[in-house]
Amino acid sequence: MPVDTLAHALSQIARNDGHHQTGIPELSVYRSSVKTEPTACFYTLGLAIAAQGDKQVTLGDQVITYGPGQSLLTTVDLPVLAHVTRASLAQPYLGMLLTLDTRALVQVATEMDMPPLPREQAPRAISLCALEAPLVDAAIRLVQLLAQPQLMAHLAPLIQQEIMVRLLTGPHGPYLRQLLATGSPSHQIARAMAWLKQHFRNDVLMDELAATAHMSPSTFRQHFRQLTGMSPVQYQKQLRLQEARQLMLNQDLDASSTAARVGYESASQFSRDYSRLFGAPPQRDIKRMRDAQTEPQA
Repeated sequence: MPVDTLAHALSQIARNDGHHQTGIPELSVYRSSVKTEPTACFYTLGLAIAAQGDKQVTLGDQVITYGPGQSLLTTVDLPVLAHVTRASLAQPYLGMLLTLDTRALVQVATEMDMPPLPREQAPRAISLCALEAPLVDAAIRLVQLLAQPQLMAHLAPLIQQEIMVRLLTGPHGPYLRQLLATGSPSHQIARAMAWLKQHFRNDVLMDELAATAHMSPSTFRQHFRQLTGMSPVQYQKQLRLQEARQLMLNQDLDASSTAARVGYESASQFSRDYSRLFGAPPQRDIKRMRDAQTEPQA
């Protein structure tokens, strides 16, 4: 089975549990021999494939479980909860993530004769589709290319372009093309999200942000929630909290100073929001993460 071949190829790259960055900058591999707890993280524009085991992703009220035979495409930057739901020592979870470049996608799309988007097509930030054999084949060839470093620089871009073509023309295509269509609501919301990601520390007037997207405030909030599963204010809050977690983990900052650095005026409000998102107060959560990093891997 092609997915079994992909699982074997991934197992040669990820021999221990954890994330593994590869010699192809856009490609990373993840392995886990145990089920994991839901973890708040950020998904960017990219294609995720689970070759063995199952994973669950929660975006707002939407819960998506995917495994072998399925592909998950994220079209915008999203704060999600993700965890492995099926894994064992004998059959660990094995998955790959290929991040995509918007400019490269636009270039590929403009060179193709694409059919018009259906008017009734609802926008999606995450789409789950059956994994088509040609897409699996391209993924296998990309992973196997890691064993041929002398060829990677020449062949990896070609295989990545093939994957983009197959995504644009396959079942994920309509959702991806909505993002790329200049002037579409999805495109305008994606631009607003990109702006928020750069300015999340600042106090933002959402009505002004709606105006930059050429929408009324109510329409802007409606489209934003439809695409992301959350309001613009909730999105900004999650950006702040994700950044705060990384600051405390990597720079050994305390909660109070971190709160101010990410835009919170109240340290107590920051701790409440942090506990709600990550399941524990800041210091306890950071200790838990550091303890997990020092545990021996399978």
